[in-house]
Amino acid sequence: MKRIPFLALANLFWLASFAQASKFNPRDLFALNFYPNTGNEYRSANGAPGPKYWQNRADYKIAVTLDTLQHKVSGDVEIAYTNNSPDDLKYLWLQLDQNIFRADSRSTGTAAPAGGRFANVGFTQGDVIKSVSLEVDGKKYTPQFTVNDTRMQVWLQEALKASGARAKLSIAYEFTVPEYGTDRMGRLKTRNGWIYEIAQWYPRMCVYDDQQGWNTLPYIGQGEFYLEYGDFDYTVTAPSNLIVVGSGELVNEKDVYTSAQVSRLSQARNSDQTVMIRAANEIGDSKSRPSGSNLTWHFRVQNARDVAWGASRAFVVDAARINLPSGKKSLAMSAYPVESIKPDGWQRSTEFVKATIEYNSKQWFEYSYPTAVNVAGIVGGMEYPGIVFCSYMSIGADLWGVTDHEFGHNWFPMVVGTNERKYAWMDEGFNTFINGLSTRAFNKGEFNTFSYFGGEEMLKFTFNDKMDPLYTKPDQITEFNLGTAAYDKPSQMLNALRDVVLGPERFDAAFREYIRSWAFKHPTPWDFFRTMENAAGEDLAWFWREWVFNNYKFDVALRSVTPTSTKPEQGVAIRLENLEQMAMPVPILIKEANGKTQSLVVPVESWMRGSEATFFVYPTSKITEVIVDPDKKLPDLNRKNNSWKPAM
Repeated sequence: MKRIPFLALANLFWLASFAQASKFNPRDLFALNFYPNTGNEYRSANGAPGPKYWQNRADYKIAVTLDTLQHKVSGDVEIAYTNNSPDDLKYLWLQLDQNIFRADSRSTGTAAPAGGRFANVGFTQGDVIKSVSLEVDGKKYTPQFTVNDTRMQVWLQEALKASGARAKLSIAYEFTVPEYGTDRMGRLKTRNGWIYEIAQWYPRMCVYDDQQGWNTLPYIGQGEFYLEYGDFDYTVTAPSNLIVVGSGELVNEKDVYTSAQVSRLSQARNSDQTVMIRAANEIGDSKSRPSGSNLTWHFRVQNARDVAWGASRAFVVDAARINLPSGKKSLAMSAYPVESIKPDGWQRSTEFVKATIEYNSKQWFEYSYPTAVNVAGIVGGMEYPGIVFCSYMSIGADLWGVTDHEFGHNWFPMVVGTNERKYAWMDEGFNTFINGLSTRAFNKGEFNTFSYFGGEEMLKFTFNDKMDPLYTKPDQITEFNLGTAAYDKPSQMLNALRDVVLGPERFDAAFREYIRSWAFKHPTPWDFFRTMENAAGEDLAWFWREWVFNNYKFDVALRSVTPTSTKPEQGVAIRLENLEQMAMPVPILIKEANGKTQSLVVPVESWMRGSEATFFVYPTSKITEVIVDPDKKLPDLNRKNNSWKPAM
C-alpha cells in the first residue's frame, strides 16, 4: 500500500446528513515539548542506556524447608547486595510480600471487592522475621530494622559506599502458605495430595534507580513487581514423595529423581516430542520416588529478577526439548495432576510451552533460562522467570492462551525489567501484543481468533469515557477496567503502530532494538518512546499522547467525493473530517467501474492544521465506492460514516 501526500483544497461540497461538530484540536495533539527532560549520561536521547547507566544488583542464596503438615515454608536467605549507584546508601529497603495476607495489611484495608481476583480470602501472619544480620567490609552486626506493611527497612551503621560497595544481608524467616494467594501463589488439594505453587517466598530487595531512588510502593495486589537482577542459588527440602519444579537448572537431578526418571529426562532433552517423566499410572507407586524421608532439591539460575517453585506428590511430569535460534537448547516441562488430563488438556502443555518459546525467541530475543516449567494448580495464570502457574482446569484454546501469555512474560518483564508496580501497560500490554502474533503462528492458527478491537461493543467499552488511561498506576485502575487498560488497549495500540503507522518491518526492527537495548535493565516509558522513534525514524509524540496519556476517541467521517470535472481522470476530491480528538493515518480503498482499485493512506500529518483533510485521486473510470479503513484496523467508533457510493 502506498502513502500519498496531503493536498489542501478550498471548501468543497458538504453532505448535510453527516453534520456534527468536530471536537478535534490539533494544537493539543501535535504540541511541541513532549519529553519532560533531555537525554543524559544515564539514559540517552535515542532511548538506549547511556554511557554511565547503572543499576544495583542482588544475588540470592536461599535454603528453605516445606512443612506439608503445617503448610509452612521456613528457612534463610542470604542477599549479596551491590550498590552500583553514585549515591551512598544509609539504609536498605526490602519487600516482604507475604505480609499482604495479614489481616492488618494495606491490601486488606483497600476497597477491593470481596471475591475479587486480588482480594484476600483468608489471613496468615505473613513473613515472620526471626533474625536479621548484616556484613559490610568483613564487619558483622545485627542492624536495626522496621517492618511496615509489605516493606522492611534495614538501617546501616555506616553508609554503603557508591560505585560498587557490597553488603551481605542474612534473614531467617517463615510463613504459612495461604490456600488462595491473590491468584499469584497458593495451594490446591487434589485427589493425590496438595499442589503448592510458591512465589513471593523470600525477602526481596526493592529497586534503587536513577528515577526515584528507592521504589517502595506497597504490594496491594493488582500492581505486580519491580525487582533487581542477580544470580540465584536455592534449595527446597521437602518430603521425598513430592516432586519439586522450579526456576532455573536443577543441579542435583540424580539425587531427587529415580534412575528411570533421570533416563527419561535425558531422552526429553533430545526429543521434539513430549516424553513422560512420571506418568499418571505411577502416581500411587512408591517406586516412582526415591526412598527416604526428605529430599533437598537444588536449583540455580543466572541473571534473573526472581525465582519461584512448585511441589506436589500429585504431579504428573513430562518434558521436551526447546530449540533456540543460537543453537542452544532449553527444556520445556509440565507438572500437573491427573485431574488435568482431559481431551486437549494438560498433556498438551509441554507442546504449547515449546511452541511459544521457540516462536518468541526467533521473533524477538532468545529465551534466557535453561528450563521452562508450566505448573497446574490453583493460580489462574501467573508468571515468574522460567516457570509459570496456570489453572489446572484449563484445556484447549484456554490452556494455549494462558500458557502463551504467561510464558510471553519471560520477555516482558523478565528480560525487559519494567516497573510493573507503576506501568502495567508496558508489561501486560506488550505481552498481550506478542501473544497475538504467536497465536496466529501456532499450529497453522489452531487457536487464532485475532481481531483488532474485538467487535463494535468491545471497541465502545475500550474507548468509553470512564476507561482508565494506560498511564495509570495499576492499583488505581478500576478492577473492571484492568483487562482493557493493562492488557487489551496497549496491545491494540501496538498493533495500530505496527500495521497502520510504521508497517511491520520498521516496527519489528524498532521493537527488537528496544528489547535488546533494555534486556535485563530497567526502562521507563520515555525510554520506550525514544527507542521506537529513533529506531523507526518517526516523531510519535502525537501517538503516545492519544493512546497512553489520554483516553481520546477516534471517529473519521467520509464527508464528500466530488469530481473536479466530467472526466474522472482529471481528478476527484475526497474529503474527510476528524470528529474526535484522536488522529491516525487513514487507509482508503477506492473501487472503480472498470474493476480497478486503489489503496491509499492519508498520512497523520493531514490533521496537523485542522479537522478536515482533502486529497485528490485520479481514477481511470467512474468511482463506484470509497471505503475508509476497509480492513478495520482503526479504532473507529462510528463506521456508518466510513463509506460512500454514488446516488443511483
